Amino acid sequence: MRGLGRLITAMVTPFDSEGNVDYQQAKKLARALLDSGSDGVLVSGTTGESPTLTRDEKLRLFAEVKSAVSDRGVIIAGTGSNNTRQSQELTKAAESIGVNACLLVVPYYNKPTQRGLYEHFKAIAESTTLPCILYNVPSRTVANLAADTVIKLSLFDNIIGVKEASGNLRQIASIIQGTRSDFLVYSGNDADTLPVLSLGGFGVISVASHLVGSQIKDMINKFLDGQTQEAGLMHRRLLPLVNSMFVVTNPSPVKYALGHIGFPVGEPRLPLVKPDDSSAKAITMALDNYKIDLPLS
Repeated sequence: MRGLGRLITAMVTPFDSEGNVDYQQAKKLARALLDSGSDGVLVSGTTGESPTLTRDEKLRLFAEVKSAVSDRGVIIAGTGSNNTRQSQELTKAAESIGVNACLLVVPYYNKPTQRGLYEHFKAIAESTTLPCILYNVPSRTVANLAADTVIKLSLFDNIIGVKEASGNLRQIASIIQGTRSDFLVYSGNDADTLPVLSLGGFGVISVASHLVGSQIKDMINKFLDGQTQEAGLMHRRLLPLVNSMFVVTNPSPVKYALGHIGFPVGEPRLPLVKPDDSSAKAITMALDNYKIDLPLS
């Protein structure tokens, strides 16, 4: 499954002035992201505001973005939730649309045990032929998907990777050590991309790649080519921009940034709101120090 690509953008969901999904802008954004270094896009993930998208909106987004991208890049559909049966149903519907893989987040709010997490992901994986990527983000879900649980789940043929956003490099190292050689371990935090690569990780599912995708891709390629000092320099140089994308809850900063550079995607849906004035100033100041890779036309 190495064909999924090393740089996937966790794409924002554009909304119009009335808060409705702007499908035409979503298609335009997906194409622009591929033009600026991304190998594919994740649709309806955390950055895509999946908790406030309806089932119908998600399915239409999968279909519209798939039609826009065609075979130029991969489409990963965020189909996981804290409801196992609904996750199964949405995953099967996404499969019928023709997406390339699905992303399955650790169930939030329920606070399951490791056994519960194992059974949840097992049930979804067994309901589909799609490649499944687990998503561990304990800052959002409270529950942490332990390394031993990931290793057990990696024995399923169609559980092909994990997006690891715990920030726990010891845990990530254990996952890489304990899973099969073709299991894809993606950094789920832009600030962890190079450390995860250095442990043997595969790539990143990124937020900052909305803005500096080509530069992130270049950094990854330099590391893989053995130019580790150059890769480290690029990674450190990008950190101030990366940090500015998380001054308030994601995706509020990146949506503001896209509008600021001339690629409007609307404001977040409630309960998220646009950045306050001081946060907006910090984002703008960071943007002023970087070349933006995203094509605007």
